[in-house]
Amino acid sequence: MHYRYHDSPLGRLLLAGDASGLCQLAMEIDGKPWRIGADWRAAGGELDEVCRQLDEYFAGLRRRFELPLAPRGTDFQRAVWQALQRIPYGRTSCYSALAAQIARPKAVRAVGAANGANPIAIVIPCHRVIGRDGSLTGYAGGLARKALLLKLEGVQLPDQAALAL
Repeated sequence: MHYRYHDSPLGRLLLAGDASGLCQLAMEIDGKPWRIGADWRAAGGELDEVCRQLDEYFAGLRRRFELPLAPRGTDFQRAVWQALQRIPYGRTSCYSALAAQIARPKAVRAVGAANGANPIAIVIPCHRVIGRDGSLTGYAGGLARKALLLKLEGVQLPDQAALAL
């Protein structure tokens, strides 16, 4: 596994991937150190394309990532993560809609847990999932980052969601 850090408007990001694709994109949370695997190696140019596309996204020049992805998870989690990737840029969805989309309408809580376990934040757009009533719901990177990402995509947020990063 290769890894590198990348500065973004959300703060420092940890990127990790292997020959199959991007495996992890994590945000720094409250200064907590990331877990770097003992067998991980600092990337040379292996993650340059990920960084380029992220920079384009944050500059408002990219609406869809075109990267090989290799998230590790259960079959159910991967189904949820694939459904997340079908939420268009600038649009939102809710857990119940995602559960219906993967033909598991009663698995709303499990969909929420899979959304929270997304290992490739931003690229797999779990930030586009909001409450059925339009409210912001939990986000591993924090609600301020979620609000920033949604605003970047042009999503109109309720006033109480205008959080400072």
